[in-house]
Amino acid sequence: MIVPVILSGGSGTRLWPMSRSLYPKQLIDIYNEHTLLQNTLLRVSGLQDIGAPVVVCNEDHRFMTAEQLRQIDQKALSIILEPAKKNTAPAIGLAGLTLVDRNPDPDQDPIMLVLPADHVIEDKDKFYSIVSQGAELAQQGALVTFGIVPGSPETGYGYIKKGPVLESCTNAFKIDRFVEKPDLETAKKYLDSNDFCWNSGMFMFKASVICNELALFAPQTMDACRRAIDKGGKDLDFFRLDKASFESISANSIDYAVMENTDKGVVLPMDAGWNDLGSFDALWQTGEKDNLENVVSGDVLVHNVKQTYIHAENRLVAAIGLENFVIVETKDAVLVAPRDQVQDVKKIVGQLKENNRNEALTHAKVFRPWGDYETIDMADRYQVKRITVKPRAKLSLQKHFHRAEHWTVVSGTAVVTKGEKEILVKEDESVYIPLGTLHRLENPGNIPLELIEVQSGSYLGEDDIVRFDDAYGRKEQ
Repeated sequence: MIVPVILSGGSGTRLWPMSRSLYPKQLIDIYNEHTLLQNTLLRVSGLQDIGAPVVVCNEDHRFMTAEQLRQIDQKALSIILEPAKKNTAPAIGLAGLTLVDRNPDPDQDPIMLVLPADHVIEDKDKFYSIVSQGAELAQQGALVTFGIVPGSPETGYGYIKKGPVLESCTNAFKIDRFVEKPDLETAKKYLDSNDFCWNSGMFMFKASVICNELALFAPQTMDACRRAIDKGGKDLDFFRLDKASFESISANSIDYAVMENTDKGVVLPMDAGWNDLGSFDALWQTGEKDNLENVVSGDVLVHNVKQTYIHAENRLVAAIGLENFVIVETKDAVLVAPRDQVQDVKKIVGQLKENNRNEALTHAKVFRPWGDYETIDMADRYQVKRITVKPRAKLSLQKHFHRAEHWTVVSGTAVVTKGEKEILVKEDESVYIPLGTLHRLENPGNIPLELIEVQSGSYLGEDDIVRFDDAYGRKEQ
C-alpha cells in the first residue's frame, strides 16, 4: 500500500502579503478553487492502492488543516503536530515511525509517498505513471526522489546530478550528487548537459527502509523522534508530540541527513507540469494570461500594462504604464515590486518581524477552530470586530480582566452564557458582557452565526483571555 505523507509545515514568506506565518500559502486558494493542500490530497486520491494520508503540520495550523481535510471529505491516518520547524528529516522520521508502529509486520510495510503540500502538478496522468514506477523501485528497497526535468536555467532550485542508469528501470538513475542553488551561468551549463534535474523534495520509500537509513545516518534525530512520539499522545483529531523531545532535534533536511549519504538513492525524472509556486513570478508563469500577458484577479483595471501580475482582494486596483511588475492588495497590506525582484519579499517579512508587526503573522481575518473574526475598526480603548461562528460550534467559556464586550447578532441565532444565565439572542438583538463576567458564545443553528462585537476597556489584546472550558483543548488564544 502507498501512504501519502504530506509535509505542510512551510511559512510561504515569499508570497507575502497573501501568505502569512499563521496562514501560509499551502492553506490558501492561490491556484484554483481549492487550497494547495487540498489540491495535493485530491491529486494523490486518484492513485491505485492508496491509503489514508499522514499529514505533518505546524501546531499553529492544526485546526485550519483539519477543516480543509473535512471540506474535501478526506480523513487522515494521522495529523502530526510539530511544535517547532525542524525541516524535512525529522518530519519524515516521525511519519515513518508512525507507520512502522502501525504495521509491525514486515509483509505490511507501507510505501511512503512524501509530498510537500504546496506544489502544483498539472499533468496528473504523467504523475500517476511516474509514481507507479517509483513504487516499484521503492518496493525493491530504493530511496526514490523525483527530479524535475528542467525547462529553463533556474537559480532558485537545488539540482540533482544523474548517475548511471538503473538496470531494473531505464527511466531511473543512481544519484551522483546533490547541488545547491547555482548562479545563472552554472544553471545554463546544467541545462545544456542534460545531466541534471531540479530537486523537487518529493520522495518514495518503504517506511522501514527510511527509518533504518535515518537511524544509521542521523541517529540523534531518530532517537529524539522516538521520544517525541512515545511521550506524546492523541489530542482530538491530532497527534501532539512531546515538545521538549522534538525541540531538542537539530533542524536538517532529508537530503543532507540521508540522501547524500545512502547508497540506496535513486532519481526518477518527472516532466508533469510541476511548479512549487514559490514566488509571485511563479504565479504569473502558471496563471491564465490576457493578450498582453497579464495575470489579474479581483477588481482590476489596467492601461498600457504588460506581463504583470495583479491580485486584488478587497478594493479596486488600477495600474498604468507598467511592465513586468507584481501588485498584490489585501485588506491590511499592499505589495508593489518588479517581477525580477520578488524573491526579496522575504526581506520585507524580516523587517515586519523585527518591528513586531502583526502583518507578518496573520491576515486581518483571523481563523479559529470555531470560525473567524475580522477587526473592522480600532482606536484607543475600543475595537470593533465582525465574528462568524460555524454551525454547532462554540467559543470557550472565558472571561476578560480588562475589557467589556457588546454583541449584536446580524444573522443566525446565538446562545450566550452570561454568568449563571443562558440567553437566546436572535437577529437584530444584542447582549452586553461586563468586564470580568464569565461568558460563552455558541451557535446552535445549521447556518453560520454572524455578529458585530464592540470591545471597550483599558487593554484589548487577544491574550486577555482566561479559559475555563474549551472544546478544542486550547490553553491560550
